[in-house]
Amino acid sequence: MQVYGIDLSKEKFDVNFLDATGKEKHRTVKNELSAIWRFLSEIPLGSILCAEHTGTYGDLLVFLCNQYGVSIALVPGYTVRHSLGVVKGKSDPIDAARLREYGERFNDKLSFREYQGEHMSELRQLYSLRSQLVKARKELRTGAHARDQLPMQSVSVNLILKTALEALDDQVDQVEKEMSKIIMNESELVENYSLSVSVLGVGPVIATDMIIRTGNFKVIDTARKAASYAGVCPFPNSSGNMVGKSRTSPFADRTLKTLLYMGAKAAVKHNKEYQLYYRKKQQEGKPHFLIMNNVMNKLLRTIYSVVKNKTPYSRDYICLDPRERENVNSSEKNVA
Repeated sequence: MQVYGIDLSKEKFDVNFLDATGKEKHRTVKNELSAIWRFLSEIPLGSILCAEHTGTYGDLLVFLCNQYGVSIALVPGYTVRHSLGVVKGKSDPIDAARLREYGERFNDKLSFREYQGEHMSELRQLYSLRSQLVKARKELRTGAHARDQLPMQSVSVNLILKTALEALDDQVDQVEKEMSKIIMNESELVENYSLSVSVLGVGPVIATDMIIRTGNFKVIDTARKAASYAGVCPFPNSSGNMVGKSRTSPFADRTLKTLLYMGAKAAVKHNKEYQLYYRKKQQEGKPHFLIMNNVMNKLLRTIYSVVKNKTPYSRDYICLDPRERENVNSSEKNVA
């Protein structure tokens, strides 16, 4: 099995591999359609590509690998650096060699990537554009608040600012309408979207973000993986006789974590089940942010549960404590 280590960049990518005699070889390939296609046609059948995960720079390579039937795995640079022991020096050829070594040594841990479909790709691009537009709108509004305190106001600045904000509002609305069209025209997307928004506290933005980041609940296919990805899953912190508090990892998707926090606040305010849970933990003396982290975990489990069972969430349902459920069952048996 031939393993190719690939260090990706915008213009090109560096490739490291071993030839038939076991000698290390290096080559550079332009990150464009014709060059990548020629490179894939030259590698032996059954080869594996191990590339660094660098966002959109590897999308074209992944897409062409899927078309050509070549297995490709995208590995975070952090994982590679901390799996090979103490290493010194850094350059594109060196990084490619380390990626090849990682693919050879940890072949059983590689997760091969499939490029998302046309609808998912367009939805992801629209969502990214929406985030940029919302950020620009927020910056303009923040600047406007500061200028309101000035003793002299510029009429021209206020007119231009008003026009710019109105244009951004219209553009955000247009993007959201396009996203809604894509979701409603794809059966799998609209089903999981409808099930997600049935959960009180989960709105269109959270549901769309979850679909994009989890690959429509297929790539990140369990609530536990989603909690780890979003950074709301506490990990143990102990060694020998030292037992510390469990903490969440800083390596997380902060955007998704922020959205889940906003959803958890809405759920605690409007959902009976979450209200009771929050009050119970508050009476036990738990701090606010610890409770909210647990609520975010609970919200993720609820979303994955309704998606897996294909059953909308019942807003009047209250989950009983297991001990209370046992008491109810025993009383029903006694009555019978």
